[in-house]
Amino acid sequence: QVQLVESGGGLVQAGGSLSLSCAMSGRTFSTYAMAWFRQAPGKEREFVAAIDWSGGTTDYTDSVRGRFTISRDNAKNTVYLQMHSLKPEDTAVYYCAARLFNIAVQRRDYSYWGQGTQVTASS
Repeated sequence: QVQLVESGGGLVQAGGSLSLSCAMSGRTFSTYAMAWFRQAPGKEREFVAAIDWSGGTTDYTDSVRGRFTISRDNAKNTVYLQMHSLKPEDTAVYYCAARLFNIAVQRRDYSYWGQGTQVTASS
């Protein structure tokens, strides 16, 4: 049974930083591409960032490029999202997702999902 467990969310002032983690169990982590999506109240869940199985390829949505960094540690079965210069519009529930091998940006392409962690950037 696959489990994705996010941690690290919280409340921060605009301009601050947070780091999210997502630990995977139940599958061979190193064969999965990992992604972060987010969903703000009243909005659709949207792609934030993704990293392929090897860590060699990453992708970001334009609004976070240069501020967020996705990384992974295959020895720890964990993917990370470092968030800097947070803005109020980054406030959302952040979800970790997994699919085999290569990255994708569509929600429908991911097989497994975590429960989400709240990130709030106050103005």
